[in-house]
Amino acid sequence: MWYYIRWTLWLLILAVIAGFLHYTLPRNDVVRITDTYEKRVDFGENSIFWSHSGTGEAVNTTSRDVFFIQAMNVKDKPMVYRNEDTGWGWPPYFKFHTSNLQTIAADLKSTKESPQWVAVKKYGWRIPYASIYPNAISVKPVEGPDARVTPWISISILVVLGCVWLAIYTRWRRFWANRRDKELD
Repeated sequence: MWYYIRWTLWLLILAVIAGFLHYTLPRNDVVRITDTYEKRVDFGENSIFWSHSGTGEAVNTTSRDVFFIQAMNVKDKPMVYRNEDTGWGWPPYFKFHTSNLQTIAADLKSTKESPQWVAVKKYGWRIPYASIYPNAISVKPVEGPDARVTPWISISILVVLGCVWLAIYTRWRRFWANRRDKELD
């Protein structure tokens, strides 16, 4: 029985870590931007998914203006991105150019008849029933709807985390192996 409890606990810990990394690490969507707008947002129960108030804004406010980018993906499904500064907070993208990104996104708007495809680098999840939007980090034009953008930042971070885990695991195993050998002597 303890065997199953231990493995269930390990799987739960791994699921939390995987969820955290999936939310935080940047991913790319190839989309066609259809519109950009600004909206006054009142934060409620989903406030943990929004960035903290930015530099120069009033502290302890329950609402603020947020930029949004509307897009259609390759399969003609809608995708909405929020466009907020991350500042010096978490995740550490140090994004301070929200207005510039909104201008670039507005300039890249296109129609279904003459599409201009862009790669939107983003982090976060889109959960429509909870009004949770991924945050756009950058927008870059790509050749077409079948363009592939390699997420080098995510790959690098995962490789570094894997090396750190392997180093800790190796030292942990050596520690317990040395301890057992001394007890047997």
